[in-house]
Amino acid sequence: MILRWFRKDQTQSQAETLFEALNDASRAPALYAGAGAPDTIEGRFEVLALHVLLAMRRLRQDGPAGNRLSTALQEIFFRRLDDALRETGVGDLSIGRKIRGLAEAFYGRATAYDKALGEGHDAIAAALARNVFESGDAARARLLADYALKADHLLSAAPPESLVAAIRTLDATGAAFTAGSSD
Repeated sequence: MILRWFRKDQTQSQAETLFEALNDASRAPALYAGAGAPDTIEGRFEVLALHVLLAMRRLRQDGPAGNRLSTALQEIFFRRLDDALRETGVGDLSIGRKIRGLAEAFYGRATAYDKALGEGHDAIAAALARNVFESGDAARARLLADYALKADHLLSAAPPESLVAAIRTLDATGAAFTAGSSD
């Protein structure tokens, strides 16, 4: 009976592994140097949020188990944001307000990106231009939109046991898009 308290939560462990892979993928140099995402704190938040959303879209395919993993992933995401804010010097009194603002931004983007990914390239490019590039010019987000659509397709096709491996291939996917963009 007491041993169950010491068992590692499988969902939590999977979510940690998934988040680490998503975080690594979101830091791929090609997304910043090649696709033009701003290499700032805000830009990194935007690119990480995009990756977390892509994983959440994929996890929806797995029913209740995927929903549990998606919830655990979101909890880790916000816990890591909390840690990052504290490391940058945000005080305890304002941390809740900052996290609430980031959560509103994340869920707003998640809704917009989810809808836009279903509508195609022009829609996701417009959404990414608005949020990542703070611009109305969808052409600025063309490469990032190409990447997002390809990443969404790759993750959607990955079986549950290969999801982390699929995420780890996203770095090469981003590099391939940006290498062919020197037009």
